[in-house]
Amino acid sequence: MRIGGLASGMDIDSIVKKMMQAESVPLDKIKQKKQILEWQRDDYRSMNSILFNFRTNDLMNMRLTTAYRVRNVSSSDEAKVTATATAAANPSSYNISSVSKLAKSEMRKNQSSIGKLDENKSIYLQDKNNAAWHDGAINNASKTIETEGKQFDLELKNVTISSSKDERAMWNVKVNGKTYEVVTQESNLTNDNQVYIDMDGKLNFNNNIAKGSTISIEYTADARTEKVKLGENPGTWQLGQKPVNFDATNPITFKIMKNGVEDTTEKYEVDTDGKTIKNKAGTAVGTIELETGKITFNSDGLKSDSSTKYELEIEYKHKYSNFGIDTITSTGERKANFLVSGSDSLNSIISKVNNSSVGVSMFYDSFKGDVTLTRTETGVFKNDGTSVDDSTVPPPTYVSQISTSGDFMKEFLKFDNADPVLEKAQNATFTINGLETLRSSNTFTINGVSFTLKQEFTTGPAVTIGITNDSKKVYENIKGFVDKYNEMIDKIQSKLDEERYRKYQPLTDDEKEQLSDKQQEKWESLAKSGLLRRDPTLSNVLSQMRLNLYGTVNNSEISPEYNQLTKLGITTTKDWLSGGKLEINEEQLKKAIENDPESVEQLFRGEGGVIQKLSDTITNGMDTLRDKAGSANSVNDTFSIGKEINDLEKRQVSFEKKLQSLETRYWAQFTAMEQAMQKANSQSSYLAQFFGN
Repeated sequence: MRIGGLASGMDIDSIVKKMMQAESVPLDKIKQKKQILEWQRDDYRSMNSILFNFRTNDLMNMRLTTAYRVRNVSSSDEAKVTATATAAANPSSYNISSVSKLAKSEMRKNQSSIGKLDENKSIYLQDKNNAAWHDGAINNASKTIETEGKQFDLELKNVTISSSKDERAMWNVKVNGKTYEVVTQESNLTNDNQVYIDMDGKLNFNNNIAKGSTISIEYTADARTEKVKLGENPGTWQLGQKPVNFDATNPITFKIMKNGVEDTTEKYEVDTDGKTIKNKAGTAVGTIELETGKITFNSDGLKSDSSTKYELEIEYKHKYSNFGIDTITSTGERKANFLVSGSDSLNSIISKVNNSSVGVSMFYDSFKGDVTLTRTETGVFKNDGTSVDDSTVPPPTYVSQISTSGDFMKEFLKFDNADPVLEKAQNATFTINGLETLRSSNTFTINGVSFTLKQEFTTGPAVTIGITNDSKKVYENIKGFVDKYNEMIDKIQSKLDEERYRKYQPLTDDEKEQLSDKQQEKWESLAKSGLLRRDPTLSNVLSQMRLNLYGTVNNSEISPEYNQLTKLGITTTKDWLSGGKLEINEEQLKKAIENDPESVEQLFRGEGGVIQKLSDTITNGMDTLRDKAGSANSVNDTFSIGKEINDLEKRQVSFEKKLQSLETRYWAQFTAMEQAMQKANSQSSYLAQFFGN
């Protein structure tokens, strides 16, 4: 902090500031030049963005065959056959004289009604005595693999595997979300999509499972164990599965853990009423609702505090069942297993089936109580997924495309593989262009044309499908491209024509203080104007693009009649100031598209065509602009303007240090003057006082 003028009475701060303003003029020039370069850099980058967007979007779209091969499709009888066509379809005609069979999916119905059920309520509670229900539990386990291998022990709990109750084939095993088929005999482990579960519950794969993979399993067991930590207010506890079994053969057992160690001095048990939970002294400490699996503890039970932590383990059984569905599809055999808890609703089971990968839709008719399984795919397939030719003589033996297994499917839903009630699947059989053939689906593609058979017919007029070129749409695509090209040219040319106001230089800090925000904004817009006026790089890009458009395309697939854009009716405007914008003779272009669509396409997107030439020119121009102005992620040392900016920044730093030294010298000189004047004033005062006395 400097204070001057105490002795001289002069405004030293103002004097030094004005002296420094004069000295700072060269520094302001450096800052202004740097600002202009930064604005110019940004303008170049914006032009590069315009070129990039045109090349990436508009030129790329015109490289695609879909811009020129737009097909019109007509059907003489859309009630019988419809069709659509891709760009791969050639103009042609198809004649479908008969459709003797439409493709159908196999549909299986249960043998007898399951009755009227509430689809949203527990299915067990609506049919408790059904033979489908088992006593036990549905459990889950998962493990992340630490070492690559083929055999893994997920330490399945409460599992007893015996020949009398072997449900392993109904378990669900997934590795990183992919489902594996479970086999129960090691000899049946033949491919990498299977897993063998041995009698000890260990999982054995045909291939190595990579380290870091997650294996999960949903399995059935003798019982289920759950844990809960008891706090100061134990409250309620909801068991994970329900309804809970309880009788002499299905006990509910509690284990009490005190500070992590089993406490045998106390015990909990469910009273014979199946509702009350009592402690060792016979005092009721809570209740259990068997149907809902809800446990409620009261104030007489165990409570944790700061020194004692209680945890309960409950082992119980609940009602469950299982079933499997196998299908034969166009990709081969598929299989899915489903474990059903007694608490599941019919709707939840239907949802599981319909959302599975087995390719079957399950439906329940609440009016009659019937259930159907319909394969989502039409047609008849062999086990390897190949289509069955049902036109052979004699016809092949029909193999059901859907099969079921498991107690729930047989006992509850009433499906029986031994005597299935079904509507057979069939392939579509039809005659096209005089040839009888078949397809597994009513929608199929031939030579880029997608046909949809909608109705069977063997008599009456044939259905004619006509494929023609959509000249109107092709014209609109080319016109759209021309419009985008003109839009790009307009943006670049307007920058080249922009007026340059040289007397409006970037404002210095002192000048900004003298202007309002609005005045600064107006001044800056004029200072930025015309920085790319008549820029040679951009001008060269426009000139080269005009040559691309006027040049002849030498391609053997193009008729000489249409080897230039001008021969299609696309020319530059007469206004040479517009930068080479294009205009279209609509009648001439449409005629060319009608007469020779192949030549029109090749002229644009063929080898050495207009699109390729424009793309090369724009790419070269973008590279030149990038060398000059870089990109948003470039550092200054990698492009020419950036190097100039770096040089100016070094000069600015050097000059600022020089000014700082100069200002210090000025202040030192004025301070010395002040000190001399102060000394002189003191002496004068002393002499005046001396002579006065």
